[in-house]
Amino acid sequence: MSTQHILIVEDEAPIREMLYIPFTKAGFTLEEAADVRQAQTAIFNRLPDLILLDWMLPDVDGIEFARQLRKNTQTEQIPIIILTARGEETDKIRGLEVGADDYVTKPFSPRELIARVKAVLRRTAPHNATEQLIVDSLKLDPAEHRVTIGDHEIQIGPTEFRLLHFFMRHPERVYSRNQVLDQVWGSNVYIEERTVDVHIRRLRKALSEHDYDHLVQTVRGVGYRFSTRN
Repeated sequence: MSTQHILIVEDEAPIREMLYIPFTKAGFTLEEAADVRQAQTAIFNRLPDLILLDWMLPDVDGIEFARQLRKNTQTEQIPIIILTARGEETDKIRGLEVGADDYVTKPFSPRELIARVKAVLRRTAPHNATEQLIVDSLKLDPAEHRVTIGDHEIQIGPTEFRLLHFFMRHPERVYSRNQVLDQVWGSNVYIEERTVDVHIRRLRKALSEHDYDHLVQTVRGVGYRFSTRN
């Protein structure tokens, strides 16, 4: 198995230096970029397996760069962990809404960050199941990592793909936010329940373009279910 390549986009050299040796010892290669311009060059030369992205950068802020990465077909599937001193819930939600897979508040230890990186890489790895799932004109193909409605391919992020895959494999059953977190993110990962709402909203938005958002239903006071019933 090849060594996983991590790109850290962080303008504070001491933080980059603090992480280099621990990440190397953990079996990763760590490439450094001090700003978005350097990061773009690094990505052009080699696509990373994951990006550690500081919110506050000198040229373009990390949130805007994350949005750009998600709009690019070459980088849209690369997992992103936002690094920031901003710990307010609204800031976390904003980071997740632009497509970040996790959010780590400074100060953090290298050990904690490595654990978060490993967890994100585990849950964003391609699912082993290859069976196509079909509901009416909605089709999910795990092997090709593709979602289509009729002849139209739906643009969907990696977390939303895993959510839809989970729901389509377990139709009609109601799941609490905690259960969804355990099944989609993993029980050993600390993610706030609100994260589920953010990604459900993004999944519905993607499906709404073809009037399939009604399949992902809110069960008030309980959680969510995937159902073809009204």
